[in-house]
Amino acid sequence: MYLGIDVGGTKTIVAVLDDNGVIAESQQFPTPQNYEQFLSKLADTVEGFTTKDFNAVGVGIPATQIDRESGVAVSFSNLDWQREPIQTDIERLFKVPVAVENDAKLAGLSESMLREPIRLLYLTVSTGIGYSLIVNRKIDQNIGDSGGRLLLFEHNGKLVSWEKYASGKAIVETFGKQAKDIEDPEIWDKISRNITQGLVELIAVTEPDVVVIGGSVGVYLDRFIAPLEEHLKELETPLLKFPPVEKAQRPVEAVIYGCYDYAKEVFNKSR
Repeated sequence: MYLGIDVGGTKTIVAVLDDNGVIAESQQFPTPQNYEQFLSKLADTVEGFTTKDFNAVGVGIPATQIDRESGVAVSFSNLDWQREPIQTDIERLFKVPVAVENDAKLAGLSESMLREPIRLLYLTVSTGIGYSLIVNRKIDQNIGDSGGRLLLFEHNGKLVSWEKYASGKAIVETFGKQAKDIEDPEIWDKISRNITQGLVELIAVTEPDVVVIGGSVGVYLDRFIAPLEEHLKELETPLLKFPPVEKAQRPVEAVIYGCYDYAKEVFNKSR
């Protein structure tokens, strides 16, 4: 059995997966801004599971900088945590090997396992914006750690972080509604235009065969795929053609499944 931990800026999902990657148990809780409170809540949550014996743990974190040698998360996009030894702390809690990785990279890895080996650009639009490039089911570690926070574009006459105006948090601040409550096509057109601005840049840099969109906003891709594709089409040139855009097959649980896939890969367990 494996334990997957998806640490989000708003909520944390914890799940037990069997050796075939099937979720057996799952719980979630609001992510505390205090790191020690997070560890305590995590321990309590796992204590409530039927299964407590794990081969390994995979952890997805919204970190913009990770020391992968030590498993220390240096900085985060939507949490007030700094230089937290997540790998060591979770190993201490559960007494098993722990693999820590950026959450968008794990989500992309998970989605790549459901497709033929290709270049896959994964975009998660949730509280913040994250992205990853997966090449033949392997994470490209040179792409994605910084997320949408460090991509700057002109917006309303100012140079602004892409995440600040195109993320799920920005949608709530701008329109007063969460994505799940938005039906107005005009609002979705504005949202898709904001997403397009950064997406074009990522496509130009990564040259993917497909773009997969997930996260709490990506769940509703069906509502804005038409204007998104229209805005992308407007920006096509003979030298820049855009690949298909697809909804994540498991938009909410992609990170959890990626935790499993990555832990299996890191600790050389046959799938």
